[in-house]
Amino acid sequence: MTKDVIALTPKMPNVWALMASLYAGGSDLDLSAAADGAVVQLHGPGGRPLVSVESPLLVQVPGEAERLLGQAVQTPYWWTEARASTAVPEAEKLAGSVCGRLNALLGGTTWPPDAATTEIVDVSAVPSAGAGQPAVDVVTDNAAVVLIDRPVVALTTWLAEIMRTAVASRRALQIVTPPHVRLSSAARTTLARVPNRWVVQDPECGYYDGLSGAVLRWQDGAFAPALTKASGEATVAGAFTRTPESPLGRQLILAIRTVHKADERLLLGGALETAWSAMTDSPPTGWGTAEPVNLPWSPRQLTDLARERAPEPSHLVVVGGPGRPAMATVRVTRTTKGVEEEVILTIGYDADEELPLDRIQPLAETLVKTHALKTMLTSVRRARPDLTTAPRLEGPPIPYAFTLGPDDVDAIGFDHARRPPVAVRPTGLGTPARPGLHFPLGEAEDPEAWGRLQGVTAHLRAGAS
Repeated sequence: MTKDVIALTPKMPNVWALMASLYAGGSDLDLSAAADGAVVQLHGPGGRPLVSVESPLLVQVPGEAERLLGQAVQTPYWWTEARASTAVPEAEKLAGSVCGRLNALLGGTTWPPDAATTEIVDVSAVPSAGAGQPAVDVVTDNAAVVLIDRPVVALTTWLAEIMRTAVASRRALQIVTPPHVRLSSAARTTLARVPNRWVVQDPECGYYDGLSGAVLRWQDGAFAPALTKASGEATVAGAFTRTPESPLGRQLILAIRTVHKADERLLLGGALETAWSAMTDSPPTGWGTAEPVNLPWSPRQLTDLARERAPEPSHLVVVGGPGRPAMATVRVTRTTKGVEEEVILTIGYDADEELPLDRIQPLAETLVKTHALKTMLTSVRRARPDLTTAPRLEGPPIPYAFTLGPDDVDAIGFDHARRPPVAVRPTGLGTPARPGLHFPLGEAEDPEAWGRLQGVTAHLRAGAS
């Protein structure tokens, strides 16, 4: 298992400050670099890795430390993570001393608050067996297993790198946490992809899947559902179905796809910014390639990064201000059709708040007219209003409306597209010459909406074939 300690400092940890902090274990420890120099590792006798220290990250977006750590910090500040292996008891103290020394030199705070120290940690008696880095706790032929204990598991640069390595080696990424841990929206999206898994420790059943509730067992080098002998089906953990301590709110989810011509004048992020402003009355505040989100919102910088990475896709995270919980994941891909943006914008509301569903159709109209909309699916689900996911049963997303852009309407044929064989009457959007179509699917959280959506999409596919 690994233990994380984070230094949050108002001043940049320069080379001298980092070197002073890395001598927290005395001069007998060895140093090495990993991840193209982005990570410094402290090694004990025999080469055992004890602590990994990531490159400091300048966070300029308000609210990130509070969102991910429950600790308010005034921006801007520098976020420096030290990750200790619990295979060696002294390693956790060493990580705390690394961060405590940074705070002593630069000011600031540490998470967890009681982890910081400036003492030299004696690690001379560390056993020498073991290799690798403390980022991954168990590696088998089938899985890369990481144990994490922090308030919110976020899609950090470290976690994203582990995921890429696991994919390249054809292993599943499996994150094991205590039951009080939650996932950020971005981390949930990552762990919901097959074959990745969120494994939750439970005193009653041992382990269960935090997203499906299936009881798990360690089998063939990975956590997998424990199937019953009688039916061959997975059982659901009791902890997963218990009523949560605080009532669930609702989440409004907008899945938006746009396609743009690939030219020098292209500016990405416009559809997302328009949707964000329309639904929350304010634009996004920050963006980045991982969490914590560290850069102020800038469509120009976002576009420049995607252009530099092309033809490889870019995966981005966008957050909003503290007034309304909102978060988006963005995937930018260069294809034969142009530059495609896939946006999933999620907005949180308390249980007693009214959703601004009357804004959906006007937003769809704007996206059709000015942002090359391909499709937009609007859904509502019962879930936490702060957009994190606890290992408890939540409601599935229920579709509310579906919008089809002008290009696909033209390819299918307007007369065919607007007459699905279900009780849905679409509205034309945009210009009469090349309209898009907006399909209302019923009232919010109407379970019959799934059948209507399936009827509409099957009808549209038939017209396109």
